[in-house]
Amino acid sequence: MKATLRTPPSPKSALLLFNIGQLLTLRGPSGPRRGRALADPGIVEDAAVLCVGGKIVSVGKNKDALRDAWLRRSHKRVMEIDCGGRVVLPGFVDSHTHPVFAKPRLVDFEKRIAGASYEEIAESGGGIRSSIEGVRQASKAALTAQFAATLYAMGRNGTTTVEAKSGYGLDLDSELKSLEAIRGGARQWAGTVLSTFLGAHTVPPEYRGRSQAYVEIVCTTMMPAVAKRKLAQFADVFCERGAFSAEEAEQVFAAAERNGLAVRAHMGQLSETRVEPLLRFRPASLDHMDYVNDADLAALAASETVATFVPGANYFLGVTRYPNARKFIGAGVAVALATDYNPGSSPTLSMPMAISLACTHMKMSPAETVAAATINGAWALRVAARKGSVETGKDADLAVFDVEDYREIPYWFGGNRCVLTIMNGVPNDGEIG
Repeated sequence: MKATLRTPPSPKSALLLFNIGQLLTLRGPSGPRRGRALADPGIVEDAAVLCVGGKIVSVGKNKDALRDAWLRRSHKRVMEIDCGGRVVLPGFVDSHTHPVFAKPRLVDFEKRIAGASYEEIAESGGGIRSSIEGVRQASKAALTAQFAATLYAMGRNGTTTVEAKSGYGLDLDSELKSLEAIRGGARQWAGTVLSTFLGAHTVPPEYRGRSQAYVEIVCTTMMPAVAKRKLAQFADVFCERGAFSAEEAEQVFAAAERNGLAVRAHMGQLSETRVEPLLRFRPASLDHMDYVNDADLAALAASETVATFVPGANYFLGVTRYPNARKFIGAGVAVALATDYNPGSSPTLSMPMAISLACTHMKMSPAETVAAATINGAWALRVAARKGSVETGKDADLAVFDVEDYREIPYWFGGNRCVLTIMNGVPNDGEIG
């Protein structure tokens, strides 16, 4: 069964997807999905979606769309896409990525295979530090081109909204260059990119043993420069042993607050850090969360902060411990899923792979993973008013999968069943065949 266009693909302001076998709307209550609500994808069978001017204007049954008087009168001005009974869902929202780097970390990969741990590799000069030199030496044009190519590859896997972090430059010029590359690459893509300043990713070699001095540079020099140039919406910090302490994370958060940036953080990847003291800064998300104090779950559940799981990192690092998704969901915490795309611990562009890992290794249901990868990812980026679900008035971000049942998306792991993505009303070129 093959998706076909009734009319030749050309730039038009109106777009009709019809003959949809299963449409996952993710419509539901206001606020991020929690608990039982996470498992309701809002399926409409035999559905159609009309988009005009990059926005969704109608969602309903196929038969109603084909009888619609406006569509009958305007059919010559509407691009019609026959989905052939396939599954359509909101475009994935990948809310945690590190896409601006120069080279893969192949030496780290081999060391890990030979038995070295993440921390041992970092201690020997590998890990995040091994990516610094490449980014510092690379031109902005090269980083921009590489990031643009990454975005196109993400789009081919069904992703339409991406959060992109800096964090491999770790000096003023290289962090600004990285964020400018993100902005430049985003302009070449039809999807949506949110930028995050991650100057506090790790302590660079020139500040080794002097983390507090480096945090001062991040807070008083880098952060104001990023904010002045409007290069980021968020600031992030890697709060972990071997990186930055909870006290240093609070300093970064406070500086972000002063400079008008929202905050998010890497937390609990390798060890436990108490979360509750950081919630006063209203972080949009806390990511990884492999280790969490049970007492913090209630505080998280009572907050608007999303816990974002990145199982691709656990898989690639070969660790047996994954976040306890069932405990988070049972406590009422809002959870999201992301790829954590990066050269060291999660070199995957595929959100379908992330949701498959969440099913098999974290025991989330297929419905829960789809919600976590769409509407809750949008909440983690604070763009849920326009992203993450198929509803009237929202951006026309859609992904068409060559399956008859949405549960096949995580089932067929390691491949790509996405045949078409639509980003802000624009179909990706070359994906319908």
